[in-house]
Amino acid sequence: MKILVINAGSSSIKYQLYDMPGGQVLARGILEKIGDKLSRLTHRRGLETSTREEAVADHKAAMQQILEILVDPQVGAIEELAEIATVGHRVVHGGEEFTGSVIVDDRVLASIEKFVELAPMHNPHNLVGIRAARDKLPHAVQVACFDTAFHATLPEVAYRYALPFELYERYHIRRYGFHGTSHRYVARRAATLMAMDKYRLNAITCHLGNGCSMAAVRHGRSVDTSMGFTPLEGLVMGTRTGDFDPAILFYLADKGYDLTALNSLCNKKSGLLGISGASNDMRTLEQLAREGNVRAGLAVEIFCYRVRKYIGAYMTLLNPPHAIVFTGGIGENSSLVRRQVCQDLDHMGIRLDPQGNEMGRGREGIISAADSVVRLLVIPTNEEEAIATDAYELSVEAGASERAKGHRDGT
Repeated sequence: MKILVINAGSSSIKYQLYDMPGGQVLARGILEKIGDKLSRLTHRRGLETSTREEAVADHKAAMQQILEILVDPQVGAIEELAEIATVGHRVVHGGEEFTGSVIVDDRVLASIEKFVELAPMHNPHNLVGIRAARDKLPHAVQVACFDTAFHATLPEVAYRYALPFELYERYHIRRYGFHGTSHRYVARRAATLMAMDKYRLNAITCHLGNGCSMAAVRHGRSVDTSMGFTPLEGLVMGTRTGDFDPAILFYLADKGYDLTALNSLCNKKSGLLGISGASNDMRTLEQLAREGNVRAGLAVEIFCYRVRKYIGAYMTLLNPPHAIVFTGGIGENSSLVRRQVCQDLDHMGIRLDPQGNEMGRGREGIISAADSVVRLLVIPTNEEEAIATDAYELSVEAGASERAKGHRDGT
């Protein structure tokens, strides 16, 4: 079964075409700068890379161009669009309504639209991607996979804020958590690598990239996570503050900052960029720190310190975990960050193998010392594969239901 995975952003669409259930990637790519004067499509099939540059007005036109290149006789991966049986879509926010991936119908679309106010930077674009795929591939099953779904198992004590109770009842203000597809994928993969049942594993999963979050996974289910009502809460990130005293906003408002300026300050001008004044890219900051840039070095130290604090908190919840997993662009590739995060944690049974930690960028493996009580792993995340798997399983279930219904109806 051919599964097309779509991740629609504000001005881009990432895609991967899978052959399931084997999980073979037939093609992948990204169409960037949608709506600009010149958009760019980068398409990969095996070791071959193709690029196209032309104006693409909107996401509907972008989907058309992606589908055209997938069936292109020279660089495409399939002969006709009818081969695509299912499209899996990443959707950032599912509120409290969706605790897992679902087949998209009009009711699901209406719910995703309802949650736009909770994820105004993401859900609108996810919706556009779904509608464009429905229009261009009317025969295909559409499946929505929610970043928030894995964290639906958070207990009330973890997701409630100490705000007036009616704010939750009226506006659903609570901690939702994000990056759930990634946390779920690496937790399941860690269980496989450790030869454990996925619902026996206790793990701390660290998704460290431009956006960062951590999760405490008990018996295979998320019981706490660092992001909250929005992706702003928690760890220091590329341009986001993470945890900080909210009274700072009131103070700055008295100094003349308006809501737009405060929003931009917290989401786009803070984090690694704000501390260093140089970059939000960890690779750049590590290089600058080696060259003696004090603020770059401080940004890296604060980033690692915050991760270490969350590890300490989650150790008390899991008492102790079987594993700590590093993933995401920084978690997978920065041996320096992993080393600084794990330093001075011997008293918690966490000991890094210095040589194992230098195993190379983006490789999967165990990086803990032989006598470490807690296993340390690097696992490259693969949210697309997780989405493809969910989409495949739901499609198979839907087909079985339809066949059963046909038998019941005598058809």
